[in-house]
Amino acid sequence: MTEVSDRVRELRLAAGLSQTALAGDAFSPSYISLIEAGRRVPTDAALEVLATRLDTTVDYLRHGDTAPSEARARLDVDYAKLALLDGDAVQARDRLQALDLDTIAPSHHTEILLTLARAHEALGELEASVAVLEPLLARLRRRGQHLEVAAVANELVASYLEAGDLHRSIDLGERVAEELEAAGLTGTDEHLRLSSTVLWAYVERGDMLYATHRVAELIAQAEAHGTPRGRGSVYWNAAIVAEERRDFALAHAFTSRALALLGETSTGRDIPRLRLNYAWLLLRSDPAEPALALEQLDMAAERLAGVGFEVDMARIEVERSRAHLMLGDVAASQHWAGAALERLEGTTRLETAVAHLAMGDALHAAGKETEAAAAYGWAADMLGMMSASRQSAAAWRELGDRFLGRGDTARAAAAFDRALSEAGFRHAVPAGVLAILGGTGAS
Repeated sequence: MTEVSDRVRELRLAAGLSQTALAGDAFSPSYISLIEAGRRVPTDAALEVLATRLDTTVDYLRHGDTAPSEARARLDVDYAKLALLDGDAVQARDRLQALDLDTIAPSHHTEILLTLARAHEALGELEASVAVLEPLLARLRRRGQHLEVAAVANELVASYLEAGDLHRSIDLGERVAEELEAAGLTGTDEHLRLSSTVLWAYVERGDMLYATHRVAELIAQAEAHGTPRGRGSVYWNAAIVAEERRDFALAHAFTSRALALLGETSTGRDIPRLRLNYAWLLLRSDPAEPALALEQLDMAAERLAGVGFEVDMARIEVERSRAHLMLGDVAASQHWAGAALERLEGTTRLETAVAHLAMGDALHAAGKETEAAAAYGWAADMLGMMSASRQSAAAWRELGDRFLGRGDTARAAAAFDRALSEAGFRHAVPAGVLAILGGTGAS
């Protein structure tokens, strides 16, 4: 009985209800007071009403986390998390979708739905992930559960960013960040991680001036209030902004700082993805450091091996191909580009086009000009099927550089033109002027 009384009181306080509000028309406030004092045993009918008003289940009020439905849910969530770590996102998704949330206390819903959304994201099902997270976020915001709001918003911002909806990504992230600041949570891990993720969207949209300004603000907040984890997130995203500004030395310094702060205790993909980013920088530094890049890529691959994040592994293999090409090992370069293409077979995404570029480079270095041209052609075809973004613009620019290096000026010009268009620079010369310049106008 004491446990039931404790749970009723805890849930009432968490919901921000007075005893009178909880009693409503069904009970007297004194009856609620007696229940919470452990001096009355609520009937089954009373438990039904209380469970509804407290947004929980009768089983939870009676037994807490030891209720059969709660124990089963806990087991299913644990299995789903293990399945995700093992790379079986399908099993994780299916196991969680089979749960009946009406039989599980809402205190577990956030963890269940977040894990389900991550399973959808791992499978590339971004619309399904958003469909899970949007109503969850709305419910948490109504309840004022700020830290959980931040965690869910961070997932949503990343999903919208990956889907290319930059406006929604930025608008949502900034609104929630303002709510956290108003609640006195500036500089917490949740606030810093969310704000750092929003930076990606600003970079992708091309708002580099604001992104640079915001990075400086976040670094100051992180150094004043943040934990190593929060500070590491900020420095990681600061490195991305520096990369886009082509300041590779600063990006290198920020990435090293992020690795030192996050350490090897970070779970999930954070550390291996950071190492992949570090390797990318090392290959583009002046002078490039391909041997050190390979060391970073090997450590990243070791952490991701068997986990099932195929796109991340393909990115590692592409960078391995580039590193080996710089070291003069053309056969290894071709091998790793082929491994990436095999891993991405059947997919139409930016990583597939980039893998074709890497394969073209390896084939060109091997003197296989016809096959190299075909690989570059595949990359162009793949890019042509994708929606415009700064990332696709960068890939078109890379392709143009390759065509130019091969002396194919016509295709180079077309690729450069496409890069400009996807970066937001449209044709602005009036058609009449173009006609004159082309020699078709009046003399």
